[in-house]
Amino acid sequence: MHSLNGRTCLITGASSGLGAHFAKLCAGAGARVVVAARRIERVEALAAEINASGGTAFAVAMDVADKASVTAGFAAAQAALGPIDTLIANAGVSAPGRSTDITLDAVHGVLNTNILGVFLTATEAAKCMIAAGSRETGRGRIILIGSITAEMTGQGETIYSASKAAVAHMGRNLAREWVRQGINVNVIQPGYIQTELAGSWFDSDGGKAQIATFPRRRLQPIESLDAPVLYLASDASASTTGATFTIDDGQCL
Repeated sequence: MHSLNGRTCLITGASSGLGAHFAKLCAGAGARVVVAARRIERVEALAAEINASGGTAFAVAMDVADKASVTAGFAAAQAALGPIDTLIANAGVSAPGRSTDITLDAVHGVLNTNILGVFLTATEAAKCMIAAGSRETGRGRIILIGSITAEMTGQGETIYSASKAAVAHMGRNLAREWVRQGINVNVIQPGYIQTELAGSWFDSDGGKAQIATFPRRRLQPIESLDAPVLYLASDASASTTGATFTIDDGQCL
């Protein structure tokens, strides 16, 4: 478990699921955390929980697909907790259904959040890190949360899968672009985990049948992402950039 003492980490999509889990994880490792999401009441409650347990957290409203909202959110975060040196770009949405059936609005929603939103938050974070001297300190850390679906085929997830494949390639390109700016960019591709995003799917007959196709016949434990997230957010990952980590409990085997 790598220490994040002295770091200030902004986490998008922190109102539930992986984002909320990462916020508690990073706060427990010593980071000051900024929890960002559209559902401000949820991240305010999460920040209060973290602060009550001895951590340091601040909540901001942020729509990652809206540049003005992203810029304002980062500004408010830095005014409250100081320069952001770590970003976990976790916000994402899905639009399950056959490609011939899903609406154009649903397609735009996925692409705007999962691709444009990642780009806007990553670039805003990079601007903040460079302004704070990341080129000299080498402390900039950006972690993009992708998905194992970027490497799989299936029915009902074409747009979501394509968006996550774009995230993986975006991460490598941003890593190359900022490699001399002291900013490391890496991608984590989790497997299927029971979160709010999945809803009740895995309790259905179809969901249970899908779990039965995984080599270990189970969903991935959310805690399985803790060590790689802390490593990539910490000083220990100084020489790790442009990498894509598939951490899926063997689901794609």
